Order: sequence, then structure tokens, then C-alpha cells
Amino acid sequence: MAKILIAEDEEAVRNLVTRALELHDHEVKAVVDGSAALEALTLDDYDLLLTDIVMPIVDGIALALKVASEYPDLRILMMTGYAEQKRRAHNLDVLIHDVLLKPFTIEELARAVEQTLDAG
Repeated sequence: MAKILIAEDEEAVRNLVTRALELHDHEVKAVVDGSAALEALTLDDYDLLLTDIVMPIVDGIALALKVASEYPDLRILMMTGYAEQKRRAHNLDVLIHDVLLKPFTIEELARAVEQTLDAG
């Protein structure tokens, strides 16, 4: 079991991902944007950050850069519904494990999370 922080601005996606990961026996904290994720990181320790790329206030790219600097042991997995954002995120290959393209299946999500956790 891992402690996972999810940053996703779309409520339906956030709820789906949360439930799916809880069903895979992970402890999950879900927040609405990158700013809330940065605050959550000051309050607790996590094994994985799963973040959307396109979000208001602090987007996933800015979040990943800040997290990689301040929490270098925290593994990062990104998700996006926009192909051009996936290419943008792959410029961060050193900082993130992978980018999951939406829509994804629960199985694809679980596999990507496990691979990211195992990579650390």
C-alpha cells in the first residue's frame, strides 16, 4: 500500500481515480489543483504524486518542477487529455516517471501507478 496524492481539477476524474486507487489498497488524498497539492505536501508524506497537467492556479508542470526540487524522493506520474501537453511533459523526463493519456482504463491507471512506485 502506498500513500498517493492526486491533483486533478475535474471532480469526476478526481473521484474516479481516487476510488480506483483505494480499491487497489492505496491510501489516497485528492486535491483540486497544484496549489492545494503543495499545501498537502507540507502536512503529510506521500509515496507518489499523480497530477493532471492542465489545472488552474498551479498547473502540473509547475507542480512537478516544484515537487522535484523540494521533495526529490517523491515519485511523479502525470495525466492529461491533451497530446501536446504530453509532449510538453516529456521534456521533464528526468523528473517524472510517465504521462498517462486520458481517457485511460482503471487497469491502465493501476499499472502505471504500480510501475511508478516500483521504479523508486
